[in-house]
Amino acid sequence: MREELVRHEIQRDFMVFLAEGQEGIGSVHDIGSESISVYVENFGEFLVPLKAVTSVHDQKVLLDRDQVSEKFLRAVAHAHDNEDPKVVG
Repeated sequence: MREELVRHEIQRDFMVFLAEGQEGIGSVHDIGSESISVYVENFGEFLVPLKAVTSVHDQKVLLDRDQVSEKFLRAVAHAHDNEDPKVVG
């Protein structure tokens, strides 16, 4: 039941985070009945179970890192590797 409520709060293109106040790790690409598809820059799409969603607010989706795959966490750790640190934005 909780997953059903969460699913209806999430919209495509919401930013995804592992913790409040941290840098975004991706964006919602699609919403399914049991998972969301999260696009992680430089790595592509990952299916994340709705049970991993801890909060949805202000066009943000927060995830519980203990509920996502190791592969997803490895991708997230390198999502910003290609960014130029000299560019502000």
